[in-house]
Amino acid sequence: MSLEANKKLVADFFAHFGRKDVEGAMNMMAEDGTWWIGGKPELFPIAGLKSKQAITEILNSLVPGTKDGLAITPSAMIAEGNKVACEAESFGVLPNGRTYNNEYHFLIEIKDGKIASVKEYLDTMHTADVLKG
Repeated sequence: MSLEANKKLVADFFAHFGRKDVEGAMNMMAEDGTWWIGGKPELFPIAGLKSKQAITEILNSLVPGTKDGLAITPSAMIAEGNKVACEAESFGVLPNGRTYNNEYHFLIEIKDGKIASVKEYLDTMHTADVLKG
């Protein structure tokens, strides 16, 4: 795939969350895909390396319950080879009424037209604070 096609794939992948379409996003991941979330698992339980099945469960516990979806809006992308670096911001109102508005850096690897791996760097303190409420 071209660099522009890789960036479009990433943008399309994140757009699914704004439509509460976790299944559509996960269909864009390779079956053996992984998702790593920054943080110390003993302090931030969702941190660490997750299989596609595990991250699907996490996302299904969060995204469908949001008021209008969890918009993840890329603000910048750089592509090289089969990787896309993406800066993004999320916005969503959770079932507990709290607003989730985080900033990220994602490093996404693409293989055979599918998302092979996601590395997610985020504000873990904001996530923990909003989810606990």
